[in-house]
Amino acid sequence: MLTTKEQGSEVARLLKQISDEYEAAQRGLSGLACGVSRHDFITARMEHLGQLHNQLQAIVGDAAIAMIAERLNTLH
Repeated sequence: MLTTKEQGSEVARLLKQISDEYEAAQRGLSGLACGVSRHDFITARMEHLGQLHNQLQAIVGDAAIAMIAERLNTLH
């Protein structure tokens, strides 16, 4: 079982990974790679994002989706 400090670090790590995956997918859709990126790449990023969500949900429960939404809103 993780301590509170370890849980906080794990939550921060997962949120960072989620941000990174989302940004990679966004770049694949509209960034410099537009037209070059493959559907497989974007799909893989979004599937990994779902896996990270599940990991975060195991730690914080139903608050996970709100945390993800808040984090992704800061990217725009």
